[in-house]
Amino acid sequence: MRTESALRKEIVSTCLQMEQMGINQGSSGNVSIRWKDGMLITPSGLPYEATSPEDIIFVEFSDNSAQGLQKPSSEWLFHRDILASRTDIDAVIHTHSVYATAMAIQRMDIPAHHYMVAAAGGNKIQCARYATFGTRALSDNALSALGGRLACLLANHGVIALGPDLPRALWLANEIETLAKQFFIASQYGQPIVLPDEEMARVIERFKSYGPKKTD
Repeated sequence: MRTESALRKEIVSTCLQMEQMGINQGSSGNVSIRWKDGMLITPSGLPYEATSPEDIIFVEFSDNSAQGLQKPSSEWLFHRDILASRTDIDAVIHTHSVYATAMAIQRMDIPAHHYMVAAAGGNKIQCARYATFGTRALSDNALSALGGRLACLLANHGVIALGPDLPRALWLANEIETLAKQFFIASQYGQPIVLPDEEMARVIERFKSYGPKKTD
């Protein structure tokens, strides 16, 4: 089991990678990872280049109490609710990446224009209904849009990507931005052709054995 100190450092590193990859900027977006009976999460409104491991906050699931030098992210509630309800994932990343957020502003799902949409666990990446940031309504809408999948858009807001760890969640957040950019470019040539549900079902099944073999 990784130490709390190592996870705090990994959160900060992930935030900096998000900026380097161009899927986030400034103090927008946020990152969390499961730790013991709660989560470690980025602070509110602190630019990532100024964030240290000591600034990461621990939030207890049972009573939502926060421990740390800073306030937790304003979006701590949907991080908490996702992690508390999903035993299959341990990491949550939220970004305001440009192309995916543009689709969210239009309140569009990302359809199966490319088979890699299946990496998020379904035949589309659904856009959640709009609600004010940091509210219970936003958390409820995000949980509904996610279902059992690994990603969703937030109307007029951004992206949520989940994973068993931070590297996998970061990979998916970047993949969603790539998919949104592909959809935008393809739309310049006409209506993008979407793969049928039966093909996506085959792709989703193949994804179950995709990637490096796990070792004990």
